[in-house]
Amino acid sequence: MPAARTAIRPVLHPLVTALFALSAACALFVGMARADASAFIGTYSGSAEVQALDGSTIPRDMSVEISATKDGFRVQWTSVTYRADGKVREKSYEVDFVGSDRDAVFSAAQRKNVFGHEVQLDPMKGEPYVWARIVGDTLTVYSLFVGADGGYSMQQYDRTLADGGLDLRFQTIRDGQIQRAVETFLARE
Repeated sequence: MPAARTAIRPVLHPLVTALFALSAACALFVGMARADASAFIGTYSGSAEVQALDGSTIPRDMSVEISATKDGFRVQWTSVTYRADGKVREKSYEVDFVGSDRDAVFSAAQRKNVFGHEVQLDPMKGEPYVWARIVGDTLTVYSLFVGADGGYSMQQYDRTLADGGLDLRFQTIRDGQIQRAVETFLARE
C-alpha cells in the first residue's frame, strides 16, 4: 500500500501545478478582458440643445477621443457652448484611466506622487475624484466634487456604443438633485 501512495504523489504534483498555472492564466485573461476598452477607441463628435435652468436652450458642440495608453486608456473631451449674447465658452478635459482591483472599474491617474506614480486627486481639497467603469456596451466616467460645505456635485458621462458612433448621456447631480441632463449622438469620425 505505501508503494502505491508514493507512485501517485509524482503524478499528482505535476497535475496540481498544471491546474494552478491554468487558474493563474484564466485570472490574467479575465483581468485583461475586463480592462479592455478597445471597442470604444476612436474620435467622436456631435451637438445638442442643452436646456438651461431658466428653460431656454443653449446649443453645444461636443467631442470625445478615447485612446489606448500603456497601462489603460485615455478619455479627452471638449464641449463648446454658444451663448445667446454671442459668447462662446470652450472646456476641455483629459483623464487617463488604469485598471483597479475591481472588475470593470478603472481609477483615474491624474497626477504623479513623489515616487512618479500616477494617483487620484484629493476630493477633500476641492479636487475632483474621478473613476470609470465599463458595463456591457457602456463606458461611464464619474466625477465627484465635495463642496466646502460638505455637499457634493457629481457629473456622469455614459457613452454607449451605437451604430456609427456613441450615444452620450450626461448629467450633473448636486446634493441628490439632477441639475442638467443632456442626451445626444456622437458620430465616429
